[in-house]
Amino acid sequence: MKTSMIIGVLLLVAGIAVLAYRGFNYTSEETVLQVGPVKATAETEKHVGIPAWAGYTALALGGALVVVGATRRT
Repeated sequence: MKTSMIIGVLLLVAGIAVLAYRGFNYTSEETVLQVGPVKATAETEKHVGIPAWAGYTALALGGALVVVGATRRT
């Protein structure tokens, strides 16, 4: 399989994943208060959003690379 086709397929998969999930969540532990050796922490859940245009761009580039890789004969 050609390198451009592999990259194209990976971009297609990434684009579909971005459009399906629209981001991801993660948990962060932050120090709220520290007095001497005593420390109070809090866990907060944060969301990282990925814009839809990034998914559409990945789909378009991936599709173009797959087409170019399939038509190019080396």
